[in-house]
Amino acid sequence: MTMRIEVSLAAKKRLVERGLRSLLSKDDTVLHQAMRYAVFSGGKRFRPILLLSSGDCFGASQDMLLPFACGLELIHNYSLIHDDLPSMDDDDFRRGKSSCHRAFGENIALLAGDALLTLAFETMAKASVPPELLPQKQEAIKAISRRAGASGMIGGQVLDVTLNPRKLTRRLVDELVLKKTGALIIAAVEAGALLGQAKPSQRRSILDYGKNIGLAFQVRDDLIDFDGRQKTKKPLRPDYAVFFGPDKARKQLEELVRRAIASLREFGRKAGELSYLASSLLILKPEAKHG
Repeated sequence: MTMRIEVSLAAKKRLVERGLRSLLSKDDTVLHQAMRYAVFSGGKRFRPILLLSSGDCFGASQDMLLPFACGLELIHNYSLIHDDLPSMDDDDFRRGKSSCHRAFGENIALLAGDALLTLAFETMAKASVPPELLPQKQEAIKAISRRAGASGMIGGQVLDVTLNPRKLTRRLVDELVLKKTGALIIAAVEAGALLGQAKPSQRRSILDYGKNIGLAFQVRDDLIDFDGRQKTKKPLRPDYAVFFGPDKARKQLEELVRRAIASLREFGRKAGELSYLASSLLILKPEAKHG
C-alpha cells in the first residue's frame, strides 16, 4: 500500500514538473532565466501534489487539475523570491543555491516574482474545464486568490516582519502560521475539493485537514530553522519553536499530524495519499531552506 502511494505521488510530481517546464520554457530573456532559476531549484512540489491528491480523492481528472496545481506552485515560488529579498528575510541561499536576488540582482528577482504571480493566474484562468464545472473553476481561483492575498499568505508575511519574537502570544503565533504557510496549503486541498465537486460536509473535512497540515508544515520548518539559527547565532524569529521551545513544538507537530489524519476518516482509502503526505511531516531533517 505504501509503495503504491509513493509511486502515485512520484507520478504526480513528474506531471507537475512537465507542466511547469511547458509554462516556463518558451523564452530565454534574463527575466525568464530568473523565473526558471527560482522554480527549478529542487522544490518538493508539496502544494501542487496536495492539490492533485485532493482532487483525486473526489474523482477529478489530473489533466483538469494540473493548471491549478502549477498555478499554485508559481505563486509559492514568487513568494519565496520575495521572502529572500534584503528588505524581507535577507537570505543568501534557497534550496542549497544562491537565492534569486543573489544570482540575478534585486531588480530582476523582484520582477521575476511579479511575473510568476501573474503567470499563475493566467494559467488558471486559461484552464480548460467542462462547461458544467465553470462555477467550480471560478470558486477555485477565488479561493487561491483569497488565501494568497492580504488575508492569507501576504498578511502572514506582514506579521512575520513586524512581530517582536519576545512579545508573542499564542493567538499571534497561530495567526502567523495559518496565514504565512498554512494559507497556500489550505488553498491546495480546497481547490482540489472544489474541482472534484466535493459535498459541503466533505469540504469542511478537507479544510480541517488543510488547516492542521498547514500548521504542521510550518511547525516542522520552524523546528528545522530553530536548530539552524542556534548553530549560526542568527536572530530568533516569531515562530512556534521560539514560542513553545523545541520540545513542546515537536509534540505540537505530532498532534497536528494526528488531527489532520483523523479528519480524513470519512474518505477511507481514497485519502491514502493525503494521509501519507501528513505523516511525512514528522520526519525532521536539515534542509536547504524549505520549498
